[in-house]
Amino acid sequence: MRVFSGIQPTGAKHIGNYSGGFRQYAATQERGDAFFCIVDLHSITVEYDPADLHERTLDLAAMLLATGLDPDRSTIFAQSHVTAHPEAAWLLSAVASYGQLGRMTQFKEKREPQEFVSAGLFTYPILMAGDILLYQTDAVPIGDDQRQHLELARDIAERFNARYGETFKVPTGIYPEEGARVMDLQEPTKKMSTTGGTPQGTVLMLDPADVIRKKFRSAVTDSGREVRHDPGEKPGVSNLIEILSVTSGESFGEIESRYDGAGYGQFKEDVGEAVVALLEPIQKRYLSLRADEGELQRLLALGAEKARAESAPTLETMYERMGFVRPG
Repeated sequence: MRVFSGIQPTGAKHIGNYSGGFRQYAATQERGDAFFCIVDLHSITVEYDPADLHERTLDLAAMLLATGLDPDRSTIFAQSHVTAHPEAAWLLSAVASYGQLGRMTQFKEKREPQEFVSAGLFTYPILMAGDILLYQTDAVPIGDDQRQHLELARDIAERFNARYGETFKVPTGIYPEEGARVMDLQEPTKKMSTTGGTPQGTVLMLDPADVIRKKFRSAVTDSGREVRHDPGEKPGVSNLIEILSVTSGESFGEIESRYDGAGYGQFKEDVGEAVVALLEPIQKRYLSLRADEGELQRLLALGAEKARAESAPTLETMYERMGFVRPG
């Protein structure tokens, strides 16, 4: 089975990224031939700092390895190192619908605070489709917030196949069943985010242990005492249950039973300790990896070489089926 997923090197990574991305990557690399892409080309669709992009790309490479990806089992590479990605995106734009792009929820959310809205912000779901389809992907481990973009990629694949002949596999998503979308600890009706969230409600992957504990102690719950998973009535408590489930492997029901009648104080303390226990070994591995920039670049170069070889046949087929005269 061919597995592909990507993550942007923007912003400090938080436990929502771990729940919806990193932990899935490590698990799914065991299921087949896995490609994990640092999608740096996506990062320039909004205002950014070039020096920061450079550092964040290497930060993310180190975090992917620290959270369990093995370069001997997975192909880890930067999107900009494989020129087939932007080429495929331009070709696929011929079968992407303007109307569908305009309905993308993330575009609507991201354009609102921007004075300048780039064309790239509107069209980047096509690039995402190219990322996935180039590798004849069977499965995409992905966060819950990316469902709409994956459905667009599937539609583009089916439309291309119908118009030009069978070319792409139509991929399916692998979504985390629990903790698919971690919410802000201070505003639990909003997704945890380093850009749109609250600093106190966002738990970063590299936060010190005491900072993590403090953030969970101050997490918003409600006026009751019952530890029960009910996102509609108890969004704060439900979010904490989901986070504890991700870190401990317990079901929601098991967590509810364990804290039956216990109140919120001890519950919040325990969630914080569970997150600290999860992140401490990851942080140690990350710091060791990030200190060797040359090794990170070497691993990315090896991954890009393999990715170029794997994507080239699909790109060539696209050109041929669309009627282009190829170089002799």
